[in-house]
Amino acid sequence: MVIGFIVFWPLGLAMLAYILWGDRTPEIRRHFEANGQAARQWAGFCGPRSRGHGFAASGNAAFDEYRENELKRLEEERRKLDEELREFESYMRDLRRARDQEEFDRFRRQRADRAQKGPTIDL
Repeated sequence: MVIGFIVFWPLGLAMLAYILWGDRTPEIRRHFEANGQAARQWAGFCGPRSRGHGFAASGNAAFDEYRENELKRLEEERRKLDEELREFESYMRDLRRARDQEEFDRFRRQRADRAQKGPTIDL
């Protein structure tokens, strides 16, 4: 074990773990497999697993149907909000364009007025 730490510390750490818990390996394996099963089930609720919504089936058909309908409703609401956002952004773009056009036209009128009056001499 000491040589394992000197040569390569993870090897020494693995050796120490084997010395301490090696006699309980089957028990530890069962524990981790059971916890791994629970972790995989939990990941089904958090990760991109089933039905494209990231949720695994709960085992209750009525609840799963209710959840599916609610998710569809929420997705439709999201689409509506996204469409409203696009419309508002388009409106703001048009409004900015109109304001810019108005400022540019005012500049052109002022420039034309100055050109008609002729050069002024400042003393």
